[in-house]
Amino acid sequence: MQRSRVDSSSIVSVGYDQRASVLEVEFRGNRVYQYLDVPPEEFDALMAAESKGRFVNGVIKPAHRYRAA
Repeated sequence: MQRSRVDSSSIVSVGYDQRASVLEVEFRGNRVYQYLDVPPEEFDALMAAESKGRFVNGVIKPAHRYRAA
């Protein structure tokens, strides 16, 4: 999955596969996780969020299963 770099102190890059509803997040320290069943609206909100890390921690992590990529 292709990811785009983001301006964040905790996240390096973010990618999204709309067909599979998978959000891929690369955190600092080279950890990459895929969050499952993420609707496109949540991806859009993440990309628009002032704090990407706060959004992932507060919205994505509590609501979606994940796997290490």
